[in-house]
Amino acid sequence: MSEYGEKTAVSNYISKFSSLISDYMEKNNNTLAQLIQEACEHPHGSRQRQKRLTQIIRLASNKLWKENTDYYEDALQETWVYFCQNICEGKTAKPYNPDRASLVTWLNNYLKWRLKDGYIKAEKKNKQTVSVRVDESNKIIDPVDNLPAKPDIPPIIEEIEAWVLKDPEHKLRQTHLDNHPQITCQLLILKRLPPETPWKTLAEQYGIPAGTLSSFYQRKCKPLLREFSKFRGYR
Repeated sequence: MSEYGEKTAVSNYISKFSSLISDYMEKNNNTLAQLIQEACEHPHGSRQRQKRLTQIIRLASNKLWKENTDYYEDALQETWVYFCQNICEGKTAKPYNPDRASLVTWLNNYLKWRLKDGYIKAEKKNKQTVSVRVDESNKIIDPVDNLPAKPDIPPIIEEIEAWVLKDPEHKLRQTHLDNHPQITCQLLILKRLPPETPWKTLAEQYGIPAGTLSSFYQRKCKPLLREFSKFRGYR
């Protein structure tokens, strides 16, 4: 084959490949649009809407912005909560408008803002010197508190809750805080699902410093939660 023939063949291959990619993306976008339309036709909180929202999350997950940061999972969870709250009715912001942006673009824009917030918080935390306060029993009082609980529970949260309660491999109930077998990952993950129980409240309830509970959760429980989320295709 001549050099001209080879270039023509390569050009034709690239053109065909690009066309296939374009067709795939268009089909995928059409599927998402159809699922969004069907979801919004059903009442908020209904099983039919939840089913379609879960399908949308699974289709869109692999297309979202990815980065390897400590706060990515939190930003991603906030994004899915935002999605469920505003895809139809617009409970915390203007509802999604397909004429202005694709679903993935809309989600990525929000996700990147949450990642920016996470970066700012991480920088502040690195620069701040936290003063330690002690109560009457000489227990360290950790100033950790959380934002108000979010009113809407997205499908991913319901799926996580079912997994935690069932704990098929018994990892969650067997992983516990040293010298406190009653403080397990199963307990803390359930407490930290929306509506979240503040660390301060948990500290008072179990008589353990909030910092100790939070540290155990970050080191031992969150990796198990991330492993499950990844297995289910949410990341």
